[in-house]
Amino acid sequence: MAATTHSHSGTESRPAPWTAPLARGPLHGDVSLPGSKSLTNRELVLAALADGPSTIRLPLHSRDSALMIAALRQLGVGIEEVVPDDDATLNPYGPDLRITPAPMHGDERVDCGLAGTVMRFLPPLAALAVGPVTIDGDPYARKRPMHAIIQALVDLGVDVTDDGGGSMPFTFTGTGSVRGGALTIDASASSQFVSGLLLSAPRFDEGLHLTHAGERLPSLPHIEMTVAALRARGVRVDEPAVGEWVVHPGPIGARDVTIEPDLSNAAPFAVAALVAGGTVRIRTWPTETTQVGADLETLLPLWGATVARDGADLVVDGGVGIRGGASLPGVDLDLSRGGELAPALVALAALTDGPSEITGIGHLRGHETDRLAALAADVNLSGGAVHELDDGLRIEPAVLHGGPWAAYEDHRMATAGAIVGLVVDGVAVDDIGSTAKTLPQFPELWAELVATAGADDSGV
Repeated sequence: MAATTHSHSGTESRPAPWTAPLARGPLHGDVSLPGSKSLTNRELVLAALADGPSTIRLPLHSRDSALMIAALRQLGVGIEEVVPDDDATLNPYGPDLRITPAPMHGDERVDCGLAGTVMRFLPPLAALAVGPVTIDGDPYARKRPMHAIIQALVDLGVDVTDDGGGSMPFTFTGTGSVRGGALTIDASASSQFVSGLLLSAPRFDEGLHLTHAGERLPSLPHIEMTVAALRARGVRVDEPAVGEWVVHPGPIGARDVTIEPDLSNAAPFAVAALVAGGTVRIRTWPTETTQVGADLETLLPLWGATVARDGADLVVDGGVGIRGGASLPGVDLDLSRGGELAPALVALAALTDGPSEITGIGHLRGHETDRLAALAADVNLSGGAVHELDDGLRIEPAVLHGGPWAAYEDHRMATAGAIVGLVVDGVAVDDIGSTAKTLPQFPELWAELVATAGADDSGV
């Protein structure tokens, strides 16, 4: 199955392809990453519904977070950019945010772009506003699964109008309150359906007793992240069984919170050590976190990396790496916990000497693009041998060559191309700007990383 390209604007001219820089020697990287998108957008929602002002320190500033901020402001929430007085806490990637809750109003059309957190988190919150709200996004976003959240609103007594297809655009009319109570949904397509409902549930009249009835529940750590964020603001959340949550009604406490670096965005940088060889240090890696990117600590050693903590940092040592002639094994891996790591790990697997099978990622067909089809298409166009499975991909060893690499306006597809380009000359990513979705600084950070490689060795 070939992936098809899409555009969020029919009038924008696309810049020239970005040729991924080739690593000329082992890396000696030192990377500081902006804040987590997942945490930033959760805390924005909770702060908007809190019982007083909150400050979010070191937030992510990207397209996804900008869309969330714009949507909340449209609904009447006050969000102000602030610069801390203490230079030690200054965010090099942008100002802190001060969020002041206010009565929310409708009569707005919310642009979700391609941001799953916005299109799944905003509707339950906006249903608490007074008046009609229309939820829409980029053209491809209209293909992303939304039926579960639309049906949930209907079941909660919200007046919803859509075309019956369970997708955007759709409009609902809020009355200032949502009944809440018992609700059953199928969140097999995305854990974001659960998180979106849980985040606003304390403000529902009866809270929420939510039960997942589907066959699978992908990305469970993201739901754990949501529950932890609620509890940190004083909300009582019970979990009587796997796939069942009870959120008690009550206030959401105002809170000042500092956002951790985005560990999923760390994936291409960490994987680079195995591809180009050498070491990559990721700054301020949290000791405890609900981010699924933390699984890199145990996943990368499966390919032979040495991963160790050094003070507050995580250091990945790839030895001589693929560039230096290392023979990396194939790996069979269930990534149902963290499918967002799949593009980086598939790119790595496509460069190894053994077959790999990465499963538990069937839900990625409903992400920014059909990531399974897109990964297969890009790697195979580069001479690889990737086969789509019902729930994943099988990657056979093959010698790759340079050429076009389609990003499909998907940030993780673009960074996968950059990984391959470390050792395959001439990989030309058609839309490196898509990385602005969660990491606008990616091209610069990647260039700085590759520049740490020695200039004496040639790429493979």
